[in-house]
Amino acid sequence: MLKSIVLLLAASFCLPGAGPARIVLVAGKASHGSREHEFNAGALLLAKCLRQNPGVEPMVVKGGWPEDPSVFQGARALVFYEDGGTGHPMIQDDRLATIGKLMRTGVGLACIHYAVEVPKERGGAELLEWIGGFYDRPYSENPVNDAAVTPASPRHPISRGWKSYSGRDEWYYKIRFRPNDPRLVPILTSELPKDNPKREVIAWAVERDDGGRGFGFTGAHYHDNWHIPNFRRMVVNAILWIAKVDIPAGGALCDVTPEDLNSNLDSKTPEK
Repeated sequence: MLKSIVLLLAASFCLPGAGPARIVLVAGKASHGSREHEFNAGALLLAKCLRQNPGVEPMVVKGGWPEDPSVFQGARALVFYEDGGTGHPMIQDDRLATIGKLMRTGVGLACIHYAVEVPKERGGAELLEWIGGFYDRPYSENPVNDAAVTPASPRHPISRGWKSYSGRDEWYYKIRFRPNDPRLVPILTSELPKDNPKREVIAWAVERDDGGRGFGFTGAHYHDNWHIPNFRRMVVNAILWIAKVDIPAGGALCDVTPEDLNSNLDSKTPEK
């Protein structure tokens, strides 16, 4: 009897929900001009915000993929903020299989900006399953727009504590989703493009059959958009949500300073 109780207690400490939620943020290599695609600075900024919330243990991996993928073990959620397309670090070698094993155990996954783009024939089916959608070239579009963006599902936990705002960004739209996917919840929408506007989904969430959660967000091309509290809070809320961390009624804590926004920037040649 005593042995059974000891085994039961030991097992309880191994439950996925026990202890702080370990969240691995993978930041891509430097690309684009100054204050664009600042993956390293953006990931570190998000990690600082996440640490302001109880029950969270974020870590940042640089270079687009960890030298030792064992850092993913025990993670409650993975966040990729990096260049995508045919060079997407997630689709190289056998990395989709590595991530797939984690997804089947219920690990959450978020892809931010360019990280939502993969070739349809390599990574498309996986992102449809894991986060609910992907940027499908040449079907999807990505012009820079000054746009008003609106919460699409105000009662969803990700929508707590923020409201509509406006911002200039490379808002990807015409995202490839499964037809009538019952899992898909639009989080952020905007009227795009300006010359022929339609209501487009630019951030979304899914709850997967494996028990995991997924999130995609097409903004965050320009680093300076992280200074917008509503922009920042939505993303931090979403990361907490995919990690199954409770989000306060007023939204996640995510305070940053001007010094934070100017820290950890990649060394780049400013665009002329």
